[in-house]
Amino acid sequence: AVVGSATFAGVPKSIAAPEIFTTPAGVKYAVTKAPKDPKRAVGPAPGDIVAVDYTGYLVDGRIFDATHAEGKTNTLLFKLGSDAVIPGLNDVVSQMVVGQKVQAIIPPTLAFGDKGLCLDDGECLIKPGSTLVYDIYLKRSSIPPP
Repeated sequence: AVVGSATFAGVPKSIAAPEIFTTPAGVKYAVTKAPKDPKRAVGPAPGDIVAVDYTGYLVDGRIFDATHAEGKTNTLLFKLGSDAVIPGLNDVVSQMVVGQKVQAIIPPTLAFGDKGLCLDDGECLIKPGSTLVYDIYLKRSSIPPP
């Protein structure tokens, strides 16, 4: 196939597998939607306040959390690099640009680790050692006020 053409090895570009990237910390992700104007796209810096929409899945496909779940309509705002979210979410968002959507596979070591996310009675929403999958859309990034 010719680079830049609509096909690769005879497979139409629309159904070809996306390129998989790996962050330095080990989160694997694929870009599922590019920003509207990639040449003008900017990424967040550590300490910036970022706004994301996300859906979090277990590897079996069950959704465990989402910004648009029933009763929720809020975008998640957090300071990039803070402990407000799991390390894997910080890691992948730091690689994104505003307007981009990705699907990320976050290993247990960058998610809830060996503790999982469990209630006092032992019931777990996220079992210890779980790999998580997130669909993430970086809506905004801004420098925090002084």
